[in-house]
Amino acid sequence: MSKFDNSEVIQRFLKYVKIDTQSSEETGTSPSTEKQKELGRILTAELKEIGASDVFFDEEHCYVYGRIPASESKKGGKTLALIAHMDTSPESSGKDVKPRIIENYDGGDVYLGDASGLTLSPSQYPELKDYVGQSLIVTDGTTLLGADDKAGVAEIMATASYLLKHPEVEHGEISICFTPDEEIGSGVDNIDMNRVKADYGYTVDGGAIGELEYENFNAAGATVKVKGVTVHPGEAKNKMKHAARIAMELDAMLPAQAKPQFTEGYEGFFYLTEMEGSTEEATFHYIIRDHDMAKFEEKKEILRSAVTYMNAKYGEGTAQLTLKDQYYNMREKIEEGNMFLIDNAKACMEKVGVVPKVQPIRGGTDGARLSFMGLPCPNICTGGHNYHGRYEYVCAESMEKVVQILLEIVKIS
Repeated sequence: MSKFDNSEVIQRFLKYVKIDTQSSEETGTSPSTEKQKELGRILTAELKEIGASDVFFDEEHCYVYGRIPASESKKGGKTLALIAHMDTSPESSGKDVKPRIIENYDGGDVYLGDASGLTLSPSQYPELKDYVGQSLIVTDGTTLLGADDKAGVAEIMATASYLLKHPEVEHGEISICFTPDEEIGSGVDNIDMNRVKADYGYTVDGGAIGELEYENFNAAGATVKVKGVTVHPGEAKNKMKHAARIAMELDAMLPAQAKPQFTEGYEGFFYLTEMEGSTEEATFHYIIRDHDMAKFEEKKEILRSAVTYMNAKYGEGTAQLTLKDQYYNMREKIEEGNMFLIDNAKACMEKVGVVPKVQPIRGGTDGARLSFMGLPCPNICTGGHNYHGRYEYVCAESMEKVVQILLEIVKIS
C-alpha cells in the first residue's frame, strides 16, 4: 500500500494525467482540441460533487467555472481567483500517460521503463538531489507527465474540497477557473470575466516548490514562409531557388547565443519550434521571448530585417513573415499596487515551512494576460520539473505542500 493512497491531491492528479488534453497550434479552433473537454466535464462534475456553487462548463469553449462562498465573517470582502489550465503541451504526446510513484527516492538514476529505455538521471538533472527521501511521480518515458498544469488543477481541487468539508476554516469568496489552450497562448481568449468575477488571483502553474513569480516574458509567435523555384538539378545553375536552404540561411542570421539552450534568468531568445521544407517551399515557426520590452522589440526587428534581407537577395516575395504578439510581462500590473499578493504568498509559504523563491518566469501563464485584463494574477509553484518532455516529474510531497500554501493564502485573502 502506498502512503499516498489516501492523499486526495495525489489521487486526483493520477486520475487527471491519464486524460489526453494536448492542445494544438494547427487547428485554429477554440478549444484547439475537442479532447480537452473530457477533463472539463470531469472537473465540472467533481466541483458539483464537492459542493461548489455557480458551477458552469462552457461546452463551446471549454472553460470550467465554480465558486466557494465566503465564510459568514468574511462576506462582502474581496474575491480571490485560483486558476489553472487543463491542456498539456503540443511538444510531447499526452496520450496514454502511465504515471508511477517512486517512494523514498534514493538520489540515483531512475529507469523510466523498457517502452522508452530512458533514464532520469541527476547527472543531467542535478535538482533531483533535492528530493532524496521524498517521492517522485514519473512516466514510462513515452509521454510527458502533464504536471503542467494538471498538478495545479489537482492542487486547486484538493484545496476546494478541503474548504467545503471544513466550514470552520474562515476565508473570503473564492472563484475557481480551469482554462484550455494555455500552452499555445490562447488560455484566456474566450474566458468569461463576469463568471470569474474576482478582485485578484493566482495561477497555480509554476515549477519547483517555493517558486513565486510575477515577472514573465513578453511573447510573440512568428512564421516565416519561403517560396522557392524548382528546376531539375541537372540544369539548376542560376535558376533554382532552394526554399529550405534560404530558410536555413535566414535562421543562421539570428543571434547564435539567443537560443533557449544558451539562456537563463532574464535573457531572452528566439526558439525555432518547428520547420518543414523542400526546394519549392519552406515554413519555419518561431517563438520570441524577452522580459525587457525594448529588447523584445529589438528581437522582432532582427527577424523582420532578416526577412527583408532575404527578399533583397533572392527577390521580393521570396520570404513572408507573419508576426503576432501573444502576451506581455505582468510585472508592471503587479507593481501597480498589487505587491501585497507577493507578500501574502511569501508569508504563507514560510508559515508552512517552504522557502519562497521569487524569480522571473521563463515562460508565460494565463495570469500574464489576465493581469492586463484587470485581474492581477501572479504565479505559484506546483512542484514539477522538466515540463513539456518525457523526463517530466513532480514531487508528491511538494504537491501536498502546495495545497497547504493555498489553504493559508485563502485564509488571509
